[in-house]
Formats: sequence, C-alpha cells, structure tokens
Amino acid sequence: MSNEKLWDTPLNYGLRACASPTAKYKAAQGWDRYITVKSNGGLNQMRTGISDMVAVAHIMNATLVIPQLDKRSFWQDTSTFSDIFDELHFITSLQNDVRIIKELPRELESLPRARKHFTSWSGMGYYEDMKRLWEEFQVIHVAKSDSRLANNDLPLDIQRLRCRTLYHALRFSPLIESLGKKLVERLRSRGGGYIALHLRYEKDMLSFTGCTYGLTQAESEELRLMRENTNHWKVKKINSTEQREEGFCPLTPKEAAIFLQALGYSPSTVIYIAAGEIYGGKSHLVELTSRFPNIVFKETLATPEELKAFSKHASQTAAIDYIISTESDVFIPSYSGNMARAVEGHRRFLGHRKTITPDRKELVKLFDKLQSGQLKGGSSFSHIVQEMHKNRQGAPRKRRGPLPGVKGRARFRTEESFYENPYPECICRSKRANLK
Repeated sequence: MSNEKLWDTPLNYGLRACASPTAKYKAAQGWDRYITVKSNGGLNQMRTGISDMVAVAHIMNATLVIPQLDKRSFWQDTSTFSDIFDELHFITSLQNDVRIIKELPRELESLPRARKHFTSWSGMGYYEDMKRLWEEFQVIHVAKSDSRLANNDLPLDIQRLRCRTLYHALRFSPLIESLGKKLVERLRSRGGGYIALHLRYEKDMLSFTGCTYGLTQAESEELRLMRENTNHWKVKKINSTEQREEGFCPLTPKEAAIFLQALGYSPSTVIYIAAGEIYGGKSHLVELTSRFPNIVFKETLATPEELKAFSKHASQTAAIDYIISTESDVFIPSYSGNMARAVEGHRRFLGHRKTITPDRKELVKLFDKLQSGQLKGGSSFSHIVQEMHKNRQGAPRKRRGPLPGVKGRARFRTEESFYENPYPECICRSKRANLK
C-alpha cells in the first residue's frame, strides 16, 4: 500500500453532514411534564444514552432535567454533568427542540414519580403509549438511559435530533475541550499525521470478556477472580480460547503491532494510545513499543499539572481520548466497544474520516498461522491483511441490519448501532453521488 493511501480519506463521496430539522419539525411543548434521568455506564454509553433521552423527551412532549451521571460503575467516577459537558451550551443549543432545565422545580420534588425502566430499542409506538403515564404523574424518572431507542424505523426528525444532540449539543466542558485540542496540536507538531489506537487492554475489559491469551497463569487467575467478584457481570465462566477464535477478544498489544506493520505503517509512525491503564504495563507493551517507538500516551503528551484536574475522573480522561481519536488522521480500535462505535460514527458524520476496523476473527487465524510457522511475515502476509481490510476503512455504507436467523427482540441487539453509522439520516448525498 502506498504511503499516500495509508493516510488519505477519499473526498469524492459527494456527502455532507445533515442534522438540521425538516420543515415539518416542531419543538416539544411539555412545560408541565418532566423527565429525570439516571445515566448508566462509562462516558460513551452515557453520551449516547443522553442523546436518546433528549429524543424521548421530545417524543413524549416533556421537559428534560439535566441527567445525573453514573457514579457506581466500575470506574467510581464522581463527575457531575457540568464537570464533563458544557451544560449551558447543551441547554441553549437544544432550546428549539426540547426544554432542558438544571434541576426539578422545588415544588415538584416531593410529588410521587413514575419510575420506569424503558424497554431497550423501543420505537415511536412504545413511547406514544408511555404518554399515558402523564395522566397520573407529572414526573417520570428513567432509571437507565442506554439503548432506549431503536436504531431504525424512527422518523427522520427524531434521528436528526439524536445527531444534533450527540455531535453538537453534548460538547465537552471548556477545560476538557481546551486540553484535548492542545494535545492534538502537540501530536501534529511531531511530524504530520498520527494514528489513534484505541487499545482496549485494561484489566476490567480483559476480565469482563474472559480474554487471557498471552497472559501468565497468575494474571489469568487474577482476572477470573475479578469477574467472579463483580456482581453486575452476569457471565462468570468463559472459555478464553473460544472467545478469541470467535473474534470476541480485543487485539493484544503484540497483535496490534503486527496488524499495523502489515497495513504498511512505518516504525516512525506517531501512534497515540487512547486507553486507560494497560494491564501488565510495560511488560505487555514491549512488543508494540519495540516495533513502533513513537508511541504516545496522554501522560507523556501532557504535563502532570495539565492532567492533575482530571485525576481519578475516568470519564473526563476518556473525553480527552475521545477528542484526540476523533481528530486523528487514522483511528484504529482494537475492540468494538462503546467508545470505538461512538468515535467511528462521529468520524463518519465529519466526512468519513479514515477508521480501520480490524477483522479480529480472521486476523486471529492469521496470527496463529504466523506463530506456528504455517505463514511467514513479509509482503505476502501484508497483502493478505490489506486485502482483508480494504472495505473496512470507514467508507460510506448503510447500517447493517440484524444477523440472519435471529428472531424476536434479540435481533435488535445484533443490529449496527445508529450512533456507529448515522447514514443515511444524518449524512446526505448530492444528486451526483452514486452510493450503493
């Protein structure tokens, strides 16, 4: 692959972001009905959940109270909404869509509330039916915010409202935005383009997925005990070999290095590691750093003083990673988690910036053949990897539907997320474009 193709994003798609409302759109008028929300999960799970809740408030013609953030997840982050997001911007930028207030009016605090776990991936009919709650209650409390709206078959204006919320209204706080942009400039000053590698090799990820390939017996046992002792992780017994062979494990740092080499990136490439603390630290990173010495972490890019304000706030440091990943020349996720999907969708919205999604299931087969000597590294191996990924680089395409044979509500879980690929609702094509 030529050096030019390694970095370039084609500009001839004939597409543009389009999140503006249609002529028929009307703002919600629910001045005397209120929805309070408890967001759940990590940063990006909360971000997409909040975007869903804005749309739900519009559908149900209600006022939305600024959501409470998850303080009980694995990260134990005490950040409030205004610590992570620009609260005033969020309220004012959506004022023509939904009325948003900072707190529930004092006179309503003692009133009984309808407490709801809205059904995941629900459509318009479900929320139209939920309006009956207003007959008895003035306040509805939503206990979980993630994945409460369907990916497909929603009105165009509701889908575009989700995009306006996620890509415009949910701007990070000035402190986070400022440092994020500063670090992007520092990366660019190192010699042009950079790759953001979302290396999901943190302790919680490996424990949750049961992925222990390449780890010592002691490390594997530590992860098993962590999974066993984490109550809200329902699956306790996991076959690590099967997980890996099915492509359900994140790439290891060594596998990520081999993948990057096979794609044709040179050892001098600047690679920003968007991640929390890597499990095993330097001992597990050596295979990556030896091949690509220009590896950069936020801790080496920013000064201790700059990072001090964000210490012990995982969601705020994740927001910095998000900014750097979204602005990167190439984004490569080692695992298809919430951040990977959110960044990919945002990059599509911004002009289908290059995002290379590893085919982990097929790559594992190649890595194992390399390990056993059935395959040799070099140009032939690189050619196989590059051919395998020529259609996995973020080019425009419609969202994937459910997996074949999956029936009932389970099919929604297998669909591609709206936030991973907001085409075609929030990405318009010109008449001259010939997109299949």
